[in-house]
Amino acid sequence: MRIILIGQAAFAEKSLEKIVSKGDEVVAVYCPPDLPNGKFDPVKQKALGLGVPVRQHKSFKAPEVREEFIALNADLAILAFVSFIVPQRVFSVPRLGSICFHPSLLPQYRGASAINWALIKGETVTGLTLFWVDRGIDTGPILLQKEVPVDPEDTTGSLYFNKIFPLGIEAIGEAVDLIKRGNPPRIVQDESKASYDPPCRDEHAKIDWSKPAVDVYNLIRGCDPQPGAHATYNGKMVRIFDVRLQNGANRATAGQVTAIGSDDIQISLNGGTLTVKRIRGEGGKIRATEFASQAGLQIGAQLG
Repeated sequence: MRIILIGQAAFAEKSLEKIVSKGDEVVAVYCPPDLPNGKFDPVKQKALGLGVPVRQHKSFKAPEVREEFIALNADLAILAFVSFIVPQRVFSVPRLGSICFHPSLLPQYRGASAINWALIKGETVTGLTLFWVDRGIDTGPILLQKEVPVDPEDTTGSLYFNKIFPLGIEAIGEAVDLIKRGNPPRIVQDESKASYDPPCRDEHAKIDWSKPAVDVYNLIRGCDPQPGAHATYNGKMVRIFDVRLQNGANRATAGQVTAIGSDDIQISLNGGTLTVKRIRGEGGKIRATEFASQAGLQIGAQLG
């Protein structure tokens, strides 16, 4: 099959490797323009090494993109980790249409921060979906899905890189096989179960210490590594990472530092205790105890 791959970063790179390893022809790779420092995206680097043509446009709305797609005479386009809009007049050009990878069990958690929100909302199971692209945001018919368990200590980073990423690469290979066999699934999404969340940004990552312990814990791990759940100390923003939760009654006020150990600090929560291993203040991410020393954070201090 003649395939156009659209994407970026390591996920698109490994998707390209998977497609080529199965004997299909990737007729072109589309990825974002190079960064100002001239560094190539990993999928561009891989494509050039494989002799696959690379196209880089600031926008897929440019008329020449559709013209290129027509000239490529592709059977299928695959969107693998795409952060830009691909309009219908482009994604509908390949003979069999286009499919897209999404890191949730659609129709739940549509949007750009699906993994973040699944963790923030306390899901114990999530997954990935390959769906047929339509005009909506993550609304097209489902081709295949894979479930992924969410462990209590998973972060957005660990869930993606350790579970969803490798399973997603295998799923893309499976999706291509389904399409090649003919009559692949096109399961219409159940809109009564649909949810959409905005990109997870600082406005969503602010810690409210008055909330139940599990809610604070889920927010922090859902924002780890980006954007980083944040609180304040001495009027300055601090971001908290790599945490553990111990449930149980706590006499201290929620948000108060109750212990500073050799490798971590502990913060009182409403119904538990939070152990924090990494903090980022005005500089880079460092050990929580190192931050405490630098910032003069002491037992009894109250985080805002």
